[in-house]
Amino acid sequence: MKSTKILAIGTLIALSLSATSAMATGDVTKGAKVFKKCKACHTVDEGGKNKIGPNLFGISGRSAASVEGFKYSKAMKGSGLTWDDATLDSFLKKPKKFLKGTKMSFAGVKKEKQRINLIAYLNTLK
Repeated sequence: MKSTKILAIGTLIALSLSATSAMATGDVTKGAKVFKKCKACHTVDEGGKNKIGPNLFGISGRSAASVEGFKYSKAMKGSGLTWDDATLDSFLKKPKKFLKGTKMSFAGVKKEKQRINLIAYLNTLK
């Protein structure tokens, strides 16, 4: 019984580490290319202006709806989200499905590898 519990815990730890490392293995250069889809609405320069969407510099680890001067939807303001890898991945996959009422009209990034690369790129913006 004890060995079964230890095995189960070990498996859970291994799975969580592999999910975390999957995000960490994204290609930053490829992610910068994927970001071209986002440039029409977002800037990424430190202190950069907001466009249709907020500036994304420093998004990793930031609370949602926290960029000063940007008018967020009620849904985003009340979401309580923090932009970590998993949250960004879910949101970028299908923004309107992930957060009902978001103003973001982008359909999403369907390919998982593109999302991983994009998140790796966003993680460099600190």
